[in-house]
Amino acid sequence: MKIIIFDGGPRKGWNTARMCESFAAGAAEAGAEVETVRLYDLDFKGCRSCFACKVKGGASYGRCAQRDGASGLLERAAQADGLVFASPVYLWTVTPQLHALIERLVFPFISYGKGYPTLAPKRAETAMIYTMNVKEPLFEEKFINGEGGPLAAFENFIGRVFTKPERVCAFNTTQFSDYSKYDADGWDEAEKKIWRDEEFPKELAAAREAGRRMAEKIKAKG
Repeated sequence: MKIIIFDGGPRKGWNTARMCESFAAGAAEAGAEVETVRLYDLDFKGCRSCFACKVKGGASYGRCAQRDGASGLLERAAQADGLVFASPVYLWTVTPQLHALIERLVFPFISYGKGYPTLAPKRAETAMIYTMNVKEPLFEEKFINGEGGPLAAFENFIGRVFTKPERVCAFNTTQFSDYSKYDADGWDEAEKKIWRDEEFPKELAAAREAGRRMAEKIKAKG
């Protein structure tokens, strides 16, 4: 039972990384083998629109033909039982690194045949981990908003190819260890600290439980 976590956050040891760690811990406790990959450590680009993945009978039909720092990861992901896509929310969407990875992983598995059937070798369980500087109501209004929201679109494509992602979030995150050093007086540092002390531990615990749930779902599939 293999789960791969794609950490699309640029900062080591911060909010997204910690949520990934908690998810991984819960999955491991339930018996899963977990691999966490920091996408910022890899050298790769997004889809080049070469369409080699769509050529009938082609050597790369149903898989990405690009060879770069993501190639081995994409091959492992195709055989994984669980896939977790994690990112801070920047400009209402995921980081470019995670966007590129999702393009490279998902698009080759979407057939252009009637009904657009999936070509993925496994219907992996999936989850999305989001960390953000806003609270839940604004997140729901601006970033999700049905299928028209920028993040809902990612979830829709992932669900078509694999399974519908479970959404795991950390809201109102702390961005700096010392707000006084930055031009950031639009935020109340004291309120941020209270939230981090009281709410972030609960969100980490929720991520841990989500990891456990994913592993249990995979086990139930047999």
